[in-house]
Amino acid sequence: MIVFDLECRALGHRFEGWFASSQDFADQQQRGLVSCPHCGSDDVGKAVMAPNVARKGNQLSAPAAPSQPMVGGELPAEAKEVLAKLAQLQAEALKQSRWVGKDFADESRKIHYGEAETETIHGQATPEQAKELIDEGIALMPLPFPIAPPDELN
Repeated sequence: MIVFDLECRALGHRFEGWFASSQDFADQQQRGLVSCPHCGSDDVGKAVMAPNVARKGNQLSAPAAPSQPMVGGELPAEAKEVLAKLAQLQAEALKQSRWVGKDFADESRKIHYGEAETETIHGQATPEQAKELIDEGIALMPLPFPIAPPDELN
């Protein structure tokens, strides 16, 4: 079973839906079987949600520390190592990806719907465009570090 946070596009109601798989959700949505329990609208899509990662059974939950930005000071050496490795991995991934700039949403759709050859791309998308792509079932992820468009590099 998979649980999706769903959102009524008509009035913005949010609710959970349980499905056997992502494909099961898509099939039910296409047949008009998914509707908002608050207003009955069938204009429903997946809402942006955080992944639910379960703890091991033998782990105690720690109280959440308040989120505070770090100002000044030095990062611990371990944090610097992790960030450097992540930056290196992103750089390697970008070498094997094609820059599409502001056409990211359109190019992603073409690839997803078989109108263009499958390839890894990167570019720019607004939060609204990213949400629409996710609602369509198109896999994407934000880059951890900002990048400059190739035409703006020295």
